[in-house]
Amino acid sequence: MQRILDAIDKLARLRLAKLPTPLDEMPNLSKVLGGPRLLVKRDDLTGLATGGNKTRKLEFLIADALAQGCDTVITAGGGQSNHCRQTAAAAAIAGLECHLVLGGEPQPPVGNLLLDKLLGATIHWTPKPQRNARMTALADDLRAAGRRPYVIPVGGSTSLGAVGYVAAMFELVQQLTERDDVVDHLLFATSSGGTQAGIVLGARLAGFSGKITAVSIDQRPDAQSDEKFLAGVCEIADGAAVLLGADQRMAVEDFVTNYDYLGAGYGVLGDLEREAIRLLARTEGILVGPVYTARAAGAMIDLVRRRAIAADETVLFWHTGDDAALHAYAKELV
Repeated sequence: MQRILDAIDKLARLRLAKLPTPLDEMPNLSKVLGGPRLLVKRDDLTGLATGGNKTRKLEFLIADALAQGCDTVITAGGGQSNHCRQTAAAAAIAGLECHLVLGGEPQPPVGNLLLDKLLGATIHWTPKPQRNARMTALADDLRAAGRRPYVIPVGGSTSLGAVGYVAAMFELVQQLTERDDVVDHLLFATSSGGTQAGIVLGARLAGFSGKITAVSIDQRPDAQSDEKFLAGVCEIADGAAVLLGADQRMAVEDFVTNYDYLGAGYGVLGDLEREAIRLLARTEGILVGPVYTARAAGAMIDLVRRRAIAADETVLFWHTGDDAALHAYAKELV
């Protein structure tokens, strides 16, 4: 275990997050649901431009950009991308120019998009299927203009980014050890897969024994796309293991993913998300966002109600932080 921590410490890292993030009880929500015991890991409180899980990844990715002598970062996401907002903030701290390639048509400056603009990012709108190609073309244009761009994939989902969540699992295990506590189930939202890769690999390396379930917020469950997605997650995890000098290698079967709560699609607010947003807010004073955390929290609530999780177990919900996007969904929530 110490060998892995030492390997993490040897990587270039720009300290952006306020760590460790709190590990809190949710007794009121547990009471409303009739059990089980509920915990929440508050990565919405990482502290970078309202917080979120991408901060942990960006500590390593932005440090790598600086180590390579880059002066510009480019990344992509949706119009209300939490990753883009946190990347813009990290770039501002590091003194880097930031370009965001956002999928879709231009939107009003509310929620994350407003924060992107306040943080000084240059925004490029493009059809969602063309985001990667647009990032490549933009990087070429910037190089031709004498800039030194660093391209971060959607979600910061690279092996280097996943190291942030390997470290996070060591952080969690230490918190549980200090409390003499045990978690039976760990649930969180997944999309681009980098957080999932880091959590599952980190659990293996840090000795976490609870069942880990990622709740898909957009990946489809048909066999071909599932296999392709999870193969990509596996590749990210294995790459992170190599970076850390770990012999551990993962299999697709290690990444348990629940596809039952996709609703009407990415970014579409439904009854599941609305109830989760209101229930978390009104029982625990915790804000969950409309796209990621509300969908995953809604899944947890439903699994508890259906007794797929036993009333005497302990569940940890990893809050990956997307509440800034709530403002863009005001009309659908009030």
